[in-house]
Amino acid sequence: MKDLIALVADKNMQFSLHGGLSRPESLGIRSITFDFRQHPNRDGGARTTGVQMLALEKARFDHALLVLDYEGSGTTARDAQQLESELNEELAGTWGGRGKAVVIEPELETWMWGSDNSMAVLLGWTNHDSIRNWLQAQGHALNAEGKPERPKEALEAVLRHCKRPRSSVLYQQIASKISLRLCKDASFQRLAERLRTWFPPGNAP
Repeated sequence: MKDLIALVADKNMQFSLHGGLSRPESLGIRSITFDFRQHPNRDGGARTTGVQMLALEKARFDHALLVLDYEGSGTTARDAQQLESELNEELAGTWGGRGKAVVIEPELETWMWGSDNSMAVLLGWTNHDSIRNWLQAQGHALNAEGKPERPKEALEAVLRHCKRPRSSVLYQQIASKISLRLCKDASFQRLAERLRTWFPPGNAP
């Protein structure tokens, strides 16, 4: 039996999580075994039938994650945390405390902005301005944490500037390089905290 099954909304999300879970020390957890399922109907499908799909995996995995973007999910919940709470209640019916939903607000790309220094090295950034200064000059607003308010559009702009295609492999590479311990995004913090609860370092079965 494997430690963890993660049902995700798309390939980019799968590769990003794979890049993070492959760095257990950076997450503050032990090394774990894990697998992924992608929902064919992306964020909206993960919201509506993800819990049922994960219920089918209970005999093969000890723990379950359901990960999706708030934007694009089609929810009527007022914010990501309300939707996350609703999904957690549904997951508890099958998994008890061994299931966790993570709803990213507004979308996955906000996790990619944990460190633009690592991103700059990975992308071969040669502009004399930092990536974030360049984005502001291009009209991309930053939030109070210094991250782009429209993280996906900002990432796409940087990739176009660097003449790099957007790919799932790139998402995995970024997640493999940025500082996971310094990522302050609330949804990522909720994910990391639960993983540390489930899989504390030094407690391999």
